[in-house]
Amino acid sequence: MGQVVAAAALHGLAPLSGSMPGVGAVSYTLGGGVGLLARRCGFAVDRVRRAEVVTADGRLRVAEPGSEPELFWALRGGGGSFGVVTALEFGLVPLRRVFGCGLYFDLAECPDAVAAWARWTHSVPEETTSAVTLLVMPDVAGVPARLRGRHIAQVQICHAGPAEQGRRLVRKLEALTGTPAQSTLREMDYSESGAVFDEPDTPQGYRSQNLLLDSLEEGAIEELVARAGPGAPVMCVAGLRHLGGALARVPEGAGAVGHRGAAYLASVLSPVDSEGGGDGGAGDLHRRVLEPLTAQAMGRSLNFMFGPASAADVSACFAAADYRRLREAKAAYDPEDRIRANHPIPPAPRG
Repeated sequence: MGQVVAAAALHGLAPLSGSMPGVGAVSYTLGGGVGLLARRCGFAVDRVRRAEVVTADGRLRVAEPGSEPELFWALRGGGGSFGVVTALEFGLVPLRRVFGCGLYFDLAECPDAVAAWARWTHSVPEETTSAVTLLVMPDVAGVPARLRGRHIAQVQICHAGPAEQGRRLVRKLEALTGTPAQSTLREMDYSESGAVFDEPDTPQGYRSQNLLLDSLEEGAIEELVARAGPGAPVMCVAGLRHLGGALARVPEGAGAVGHRGAAYLASVLSPVDSEGGGDGGAGDLHRRVLEPLTAQAMGRSLNFMFGPASAADVSACFAAADYRRLREAKAAYDPEDRIRANHPIPPAPRG
């Protein structure tokens, strides 16, 4: 997606790109696409106008509103189970600059930072998309001295409105959280927006789980912070993303994206040895970390599900009627289940 960001920037335009520029545009978009402009502009997949797809019978098909409409619906949020997408056409938005980046809080000094961020999200405008990531920073050279070896809450902000408005919003946040150990906030060209989450670009195998939530309870936040902290038996990175805004509005002719009414997304991720197989205990830890949030859970998100997923996990990404429809689309275009994805949708039974 980073190549699309760079090309669009030359014309004062931006795609609805995600937090990591190195992620492929097609895989990101087919899963829905919750990006840096999500609350202002909605899901990336809602901007898709046309897809070229090779289906299991070897045919190159064009999926758009007037051609292969059921395939077009299924691809837009249903993932990669329906064919090999060789081209996507999607709309861009006029945007040159944003205000944002990261605020880093030492949770030993600001233990209420995550709950304070959650309270702050109740009053921000749709132009503000934000998240918070929890991780224990490695005690190694290259990590800023104030953060080294500390349990950190990294608040990520992308404000697609006037920079001064963004600064006022951040001052309101800091009035709740206290002073961050480090701030990288600034006005920037959208082509630099990968700095907002500042995610590692080195290839690595990961496993993750997630929950879409209708709300956040402060007691559950405290448990999440504690369970994903320095005492966790496996290295993990937990995160919360603020949803709502344009994400909650269903456009005309919408695709298969599920649970649009979710207010937050919680995720937990761990690196794994991709050569050895298994997850090294990450799955058990992830379930324990997310367990305090299950009372508010609406379902799951394809985009934040790394590694092989079970049928139950995938079905939880959709309303029951939409999942049945996806299975019927799979049966129509790949009845023998030849195209396998990490997020598999099996064909509906024949007859």
